[in-house]
Amino acid sequence: MSGITNANAQAVPPASVVVVAAPPPSSVAIRKITVDASPLAGSGINIAKFPALVQVLGSHDLSAGGTANVAQALNRQAAGVNLVNSQANPYQPNILYHGFELSPIQGTPAGLSVYVDGARFNVPFGDLAIMSALPDAAIHSLTVEDGNPLFGLNALGGAVDIAMKNGFTYHGGELELSGGSFGKIDANLQYGVRHGNVAAYVDLQERHEAGWRDLQSSDLQNFYGDLGWRGTHATLHINATLANSVLNGPGTVPVQILAVDPAAQFTGPNLIADKYAKLAATLNDRISKTTSIQGVLYYDYLLEHLVNGNGPNDLPCGPGPDAGYLCQGGPGNPVSTMRGGAPIPNFLPRPDAAGYYQYGELDLNSTNTNGYGGSLQISNTAPVFGLHNHIIAGLSYDGGFTTYDAAAYDGGITTISRVYYTPPGIPNPGYLVDEPGTVPVGVVIRNAYYGAYLSDTLNLTKQLSITAGGRFNIANIALHDQDPPDPNAPGAGLSGRHYYEHFNPAIGFAYNVTPLSTIYGGYSEANAAPTPAELSCASPQDSCALANFLSGDPDLRQIVARTVAFGLRGAALGPIGSTFSYDLDYYHTITNDDIEFLQSPYNPTGSGYFSNIGNVKRAGFDLALRLDASRWHAYFTYSRVSATYQDSYTEQSNNPAANADGNITILPGDFLPGIPRNLFKLGGSYDVTPKWSVGLSGVAQTSTFLYGDEANLTSPLPGYVVLNLTTRYHLTPKLEVFGVIDNITDATYYNYGTFAPAGGVYVAQDPGFSNPRSYSIAAPIAGVVGVKVKF
Repeated sequence: MSGITNANAQAVPPASVVVVAAPPPSSVAIRKITVDASPLAGSGINIAKFPALVQVLGSHDLSAGGTANVAQALNRQAAGVNLVNSQANPYQPNILYHGFELSPIQGTPAGLSVYVDGARFNVPFGDLAIMSALPDAAIHSLTVEDGNPLFGLNALGGAVDIAMKNGFTYHGGELELSGGSFGKIDANLQYGVRHGNVAAYVDLQERHEAGWRDLQSSDLQNFYGDLGWRGTHATLHINATLANSVLNGPGTVPVQILAVDPAAQFTGPNLIADKYAKLAATLNDRISKTTSIQGVLYYDYLLEHLVNGNGPNDLPCGPGPDAGYLCQGGPGNPVSTMRGGAPIPNFLPRPDAAGYYQYGELDLNSTNTNGYGGSLQISNTAPVFGLHNHIIAGLSYDGGFTTYDAAAYDGGITTISRVYYTPPGIPNPGYLVDEPGTVPVGVVIRNAYYGAYLSDTLNLTKQLSITAGGRFNIANIALHDQDPPDPNAPGAGLSGRHYYEHFNPAIGFAYNVTPLSTIYGGYSEANAAPTPAELSCASPQDSCALANFLSGDPDLRQIVARTVAFGLRGAALGPIGSTFSYDLDYYHTITNDDIEFLQSPYNPTGSGYFSNIGNVKRAGFDLALRLDASRWHAYFTYSRVSATYQDSYTEQSNNPAANADGNITILPGDFLPGIPRNLFKLGGSYDVTPKWSVGLSGVAQTSTFLYGDEANLTSPLPGYVVLNLTTRYHLTPKLEVFGVIDNITDATYYNYGTFAPAGGVYVAQDPGFSNPRSYSIAAPIAGVVGVKVKF
């Protein structure tokens, strides 16, 4: 088991202990927390001995906003976390922690590693973390750890360690039904049972939402089941996860269109359809009083289809010898060809009344990924020279086999809604585009990641403990091009082999000033190997469309993060019979050879490539406070994040402040986009009566620079304040009704900003729009009501 020892313990913000009100007013009752020092259970140490920031969300915290929701709980409660939503779908946000990003979408280098019950959850192809594949109500606890290289590749900013429920930790059943604004309907059924040494747990989840914007519907089905056995010295669990989802995201929209129609989408369709399955087995065997072994084996499968309707890359060539055909980017450029080399005809030769040719492009991507792996670990707590000591050592392997296909089709786009369609008289779904070096694509990818780690925590005194260790990572990545070589392609094809290795050390201390107060600090390193998606799209000449199409390229360098951090956590008596917990931490991380997705100056609009852009600094601090009493609870967090580039580089951008060549130059000290420098969170609940409670939560953040404005040349995306209200009433001990109002002030705010090319697509809402600023607008005021029945 990972994280907190009690599923209902409220531990955000966490301290060195979880505190509860004690009967005597002059004392504080405490509940200890164990923190897993590695992804596998059995590595737990008391948080008072852990030399880094740890935040824990229990199942109660995950459902504080009504129904259980991981991303929402992290956004509203966890210090240092903010969300951006480029897809504008409520189930597809990017999670940023201290400026490091975790995304379900290709094209974002992963800065956090994710483990579920000891098994790696990052998808092999792009290190994505598809959190919507997990039924939220089935999560027992979620722990965010800083500065721990034992969590393997991508733990640049930390790791997310998730423990699922099982029949030993959850007993009985619960049926939850809810519905509300924008066609939202949720249903969840969970049941846990134990009989002697055997226990079982199952969770079924169904979610549907029509959405408040055009083409924003969501449909998700999830299953999780666990069968466990517990003997005198050993435990064994076998669990399965199944998920199916179809998520439509209207994405960003130019601000001039939003001013006329906030619900509009720009071009469509834009959907991601996922089918996910995972089977895992975990073992924890205590072979002596001081020694135990842990192991995990897993297999997962992901089939993902992406469908993106976009504005045209191919336009009429104009007068001349190529009249009657389409050219890449319009007149004066190479003639667009279909598969086989034939030119694509000008199949919509007459412009509409506004003078636009209503061409469109449909981009299709298919990813079929098989992931598999395992870990084996030994843990020993025997004293060393009479001193308390806890040492763990382990080996891990994570492999992957992926087939990836991508294609682009030329067709039409509707005048009013700007949705791709197939015009009469052309092949369905359109003319298959052949752009040498870009599309179509077929590639087979094999990943092999190896890890060996060691960590030792030694109590030098009753108050002072030292932790030292490290992990050695090896990454082997092989790509095999499935398409015949194209002599017209600028690159050398997709095939290639890439090898990376790095040793990541860590050392830290924890000093207990009092039994309830701890000072901690340390140094750690972590690395991230470039993903196959990044390795196959790393040259401006051989770009890919929105990180979805691959092309041949040179090697990228791996990212290495070096972090120094220290902090103070503790607990004390608070006012009017409450208990007070606190956490103050500071961190300073330099990533060498950071990777970003840059716009290509050579290929059509929307194409880009991955590149190492030098060093990036992420530094700041978090202050987390909490008060708990018998009838009320309150928390407050403030996070200061400064994420800046440390080296200069130049990139192409649709930024209106770009120079005559369309370039912007990033200078040392420029801020990364999407990361607020100031982030505030507050919340609380009050038991009005023994049966009725009300709660309030709020998030406020300052402005952020737009993606595409890494040089900080234009005005930033405005900051915002959003408040949410919840209430619960227990009709009986087993029957509860609840209500939620999100964004109670109906604030208009935006959670992602970038630049879109102005022109090329007719916009009926504003035919003359020229401002390239494009925002992802957040939902207005919305309500949900529901019922929970326990049995």
